[in-house]
Amino acid sequence: MTSLINESELVKMIKDAKSTDKERKFRQSVELYVVLKDIDVKKGFAMNETIQLPKKLSTPTTVCVMAGGDMGLKAKNANADRVIGSDEINSLAANKREARKFINNYDFFLADTQLMTTVGKVLGQLLGPRGKMPVPVPFNAPIESFLDRFRSSIRVKVKNSLSISCKIGDESMSDEDLAANAHAVISAIEKKLPSGDKNIRRIMVKTSMGKPIKQVQQVRK
Repeated sequence: MTSLINESELVKMIKDAKSTDKERKFRQSVELYVVLKDIDVKKGFAMNETIQLPKKLSTPTTVCVMAGGDMGLKAKNANADRVIGSDEINSLAANKREARKFINNYDFFLADTQLMTTVGKVLGQLLGPRGKMPVPVPFNAPIESFLDRFRSSIRVKVKNSLSISCKIGDESMSDEDLAANAHAVISAIEKKLPSGDKNIRRIMVKTSMGKPIKQVQQVRK
């Protein structure tokens, strides 16, 4: 459990973030910001973590499954956002613009292990730098379980920067559920930092159009 902040503090910050922002005509995201310190990003520190949130998102993340045959059929039945087979993957090789557009449309990719070589050859140069290489799914693995897990997951990335931002839900979710998601993300980040919570300078939450709300008691300097 993170020692920097507890869920009740996060609940208060989320309440403040919601209440200080004026009403919008759309449902806003609620975002978490973590500012790091005492890390030299020029020396190769990077983070690309997939974190499963304890509370389901009102709008699940988008997941594309690269598979044919039985796995592809099961993925379609489980309502994957897109199922693409080897022929479609190969067709993207000739059109880099379409390939980029395709990749940008989805948060996560899952792929039948038998297609990983093809995916790497055709899309690896585009997927790799974006931190979106597919998660391999073994033959006969329950694709439905994989989809369920990734629909409630987010990606946290750090490269050449001392700040992390990610969506933890939206304003339709309860303050407590949003706080639970925020706490899970902070705990996961801590575990990946060289000195744990000592590398965190500040924690903030905000709605997508609102002002950032800082932790009342400042993180130790």
